[in-house]
Amino acid sequence: MDRNVFTVLFQPPFWVGIAERWEAAGYSAARVVFGAEPTDAQLYEWLLREWHRLDFSPAAEGERPVTQRKNPKRALREAREATQVRGVSTRAQEALSRQREQEGLERQSRNRQRQREEAERKYLLHQQKKREKKRGR
Repeated sequence: MDRNVFTVLFQPPFWVGIAERWEAAGYSAARVVFGAEPTDAQLYEWLLREWHRLDFSPAAEGERPVTQRKNPKRALREAREATQVRGVSTRAQEALSRQREQEGLERQSRNRQRQREEAERKYLLHQQKKREKKRGR
């Protein structure tokens, strides 16, 4: 069974959504910046429309949380604590940092390739000019 959690919190100056997902492959997370504070209706509509488009981090292995039937009073107390302001889970932060790192490495490799191609183009142009100059043109 897959388990999805979506947390909305305020990280000045924007409202941010953290999507966490448990799959067979492991744990992954995605981050979305909303800007202004979204209402519950806007969040629900956004989730229905955009959840499948989220760019989740690569799956990391880890133990899947076990869901057990709880005492209703304990569940109510935990729900009240969950609605209190708190930071993003450490696991989500790690997943997002891995994703950010992977995107940075991809960007570096694209830039290196572009620089190599540009240097090769300039070199060939220089060689061509040199040949033409030697022929007296």
